Amino acid sequence: MPSKNALKRYEAGGYYHIYNRGVNRRLIFKDQEDYSTFLSYLQFYLSPPLIPEIATNLQGSSLKVSPSRQLKNYKGEIELIAYCLMPNHFHLMVKQYSEFGINHFMRSLATKYSRYFNTKYERTGHLFQGIYKAVRIESESQFTYLTKYIHRNPISLPTFKDDPRRLSFYKYSSYANYLNMFSQSWVQTKDILIYFSKTNPRCSYQNFVEESDPNDITPILKITIDLE
Repeated sequence: MPSKNALKRYEAGGYYHIYNRGVNRRLIFKDQEDYSTFLSYLQFYLSPPLIPEIATNLQGSSLKVSPSRQLKNYKGEIELIAYCLMPNHFHLMVKQYSEFGINHFMRSLATKYSRYFNTKYERTGHLFQGIYKAVRIESESQFTYLTKYIHRNPISLPTFKDDPRRLSFYKYSSYANYLNMFSQSWVQTKDILIYFSKTNPRCSYQNFVEESDPNDITPILKITIDLE
């Protein structure tokens, strides 16, 4: 029997929560270079094909890509709505436009990053705990609350614990895109922000994410995960 959320049959036009963690709960991001490299791969895969040999992401890191070995491009197949990278796991919320877009995109991403990580740290073997997991978003409440769940992940870290107001300072999530603190063209916020006010702080996306109600989890019960 397949493991929970491991089935890989998707529908074009659907929204999905994609996640995975390190094998044996090991760290998959050890320093800033690791985070920035993973983000650079997201940028390359989800942006129009890049011509320059060197591209720089908004976190300030650069990644050399030979024109003869240009990474495969998934723009038009996958749209990234939100992300958060944590020391031993990651979350992505995506919209799929082609039947096999998620499968191809995640296979390329995992292979590319695992090769980078194993080379850097002189290790062999699997980096991730099996194939990625995926859950389809089935309701409007799940649609908005999933981004809240993803963007609140850093609260579990000592630097941010019990202070949601500091979430915007976490460099490895898409939250700052939603607050217009910076813009990554390969992160699409419009489908979520349309539900929130730009002028009323009480109805803003920031208030929605940072409000602290421990019972406010019902809408995401079906999209919570087994990473703990």
